[in-house]
Amino acid sequence: MYRSISVHFRSWILVHAIFGVGLALNPVIADERMSEEAESAEVAIGERLFLETRFSFSDFVSQNRVDPVTESTQTTTGILPGPFRGQSMNCRSCHLVDEHGATAGAGNRTYSDFAARSPVTQRPDGNKTSPRNAQQMVDVSIPRKFGLSFHYDGEFVSLEDLTRATLTGRNFGWLPTEKQKSVAQIARVIRDDDGKGELAKEFGGAYARVFKGTDPALANEFRLPAQYRLDVNRATDQQILDRVAELIAIYMRDLTFERGDKGQFTASPYDHFLKKNDLPAQPKPGETNLAYSQRLIALVSKLKTPKFVSAKDGSFEYHRQSFEFGQKELEGMKIFFRQTGARAGNCVACHVAPAFSDFGFHNTGVSQREYDEVHGDGAFMGLDVPTLHERNRDYNAFLPATANHPAATGRFRSPAKPGEPAYTDLGLWSVFANPDLPRPQARLTAFMCEQWKKNISSASTRCTPESLLPHTIARFRTPLLRDLGHSNPYMHNGAFDSLESVVAFYVDMTGRAERKQLRNPPMEYAQMTLGSSDIPALTAFIRALNEDYD
Repeated sequence: MYRSISVHFRSWILVHAIFGVGLALNPVIADERMSEEAESAEVAIGERLFLETRFSFSDFVSQNRVDPVTESTQTTTGILPGPFRGQSMNCRSCHLVDEHGATAGAGNRTYSDFAARSPVTQRPDGNKTSPRNAQQMVDVSIPRKFGLSFHYDGEFVSLEDLTRATLTGRNFGWLPTEKQKSVAQIARVIRDDDGKGELAKEFGGAYARVFKGTDPALANEFRLPAQYRLDVNRATDQQILDRVAELIAIYMRDLTFERGDKGQFTASPYDHFLKKNDLPAQPKPGETNLAYSQRLIALVSKLKTPKFVSAKDGSFEYHRQSFEFGQKELEGMKIFFRQTGARAGNCVACHVAPAFSDFGFHNTGVSQREYDEVHGDGAFMGLDVPTLHERNRDYNAFLPATANHPAATGRFRSPAKPGEPAYTDLGLWSVFANPDLPRPQARLTAFMCEQWKKNISSASTRCTPESLLPHTIARFRTPLLRDLGHSNPYMHNGAFDSLESVVAFYVDMTGRAERKQLRNPPMEYAQMTLGSSDIPALTAFIRALNEDYD
């Protein structure tokens, strides 16, 4: 179990959700904070900014109107009372933790939402949801081979970039033409904050006071180090936005699963199994995650009398499952790690230990499944996708809207729509070689060139944007599998509510790939020999990666 948000503010959210705005905190709550593990001031202020509800579309904020999108929390089975109802959008509205922890059928989150696609403030563009749901954020900043990349399609190369774009983008209600207005709104909130709101009372007072950091009466837990201080009355609007994004990014980097003193994961039944059997919990220095995963399963296969994990070794508070790693979980682990032969899941090719993600981009067939369900089986195979030259010639017709192209349709970053066969989500395709998104291109090109060398015909050795673009179709970033039980529904479009349905999907898609009925199939599918009989063991293993995150 790992702290993700201060105890006193979790309690305020619960009281607020039940009774409404403006209730005072229980005075005992503040004392509980003092018993917690100390956190730096920059993390605390980043948390406050993450929870700030006044950065979103200014018409609601300035007119003191309720934003309907925050009135409820949407799930795949219905709606729940919104923890920020009566206010406007904030980061936490989509990246939930324990707001619905005690609600039957809901439960905790690992900074993700419950929706198939995240709801957004309704504006003249007609969108009621974002194209995708909110990915879980815990351990989001784990280093990776080609450098950090964020969002399902790799649009951002830093948490600061992601935060700036989110605060001034569509998820916060802003249209592409309103960038300057959104930046001014954020700066105005920071400069004009009077220190009387609930967040201000619990996090050091007015923003101007906290950001300047020189008031001798300011508590040390909210006194920013010199490098993070800012005189907001002298700073430009952009400087304020940059500092806000920097502090929120620091807070997000602080969201991690439980680690031991050597940096190894420790909390799940799987981690307990490794420890009980003296198995390595992480790679050796210089060893790749894939090489470590292969070495680990070789050692597991040699265990003659494995020591299993049971309720004697631990328990779950937030998961409705037994704390165990037994024979079925071990069987599932072997299927998960096995890369060749019978009952080879080859899951480890993309979900490498110890975090169980390669953070790369792969097409599992999710977009094709959704598109074919709307337009008929086989329709995605015949979808007309433009070449790079055609795409560059008419940005607005194909790519997502930006400040440079506010009228762009974004039709290839869209849910499949009945009666609109030109709309679907092609994932990485909309970002790769996109002239309006220069920052991620070097990293995405490096990843795709490696894929080219591994998978694409050796008849041509040219690794160019033109040659690579068709192979980016419907690729999405690989998620972590740790504590997956707190991030359903699964996939970028929330297509699956259960792990069983996810694994059954893979069984189906590998068959389609073998029959050449899957467009742009991943090379990993060629080595997957899963059958429906493997589903119980495989899902048992994946559930053994759960832990109590709060």
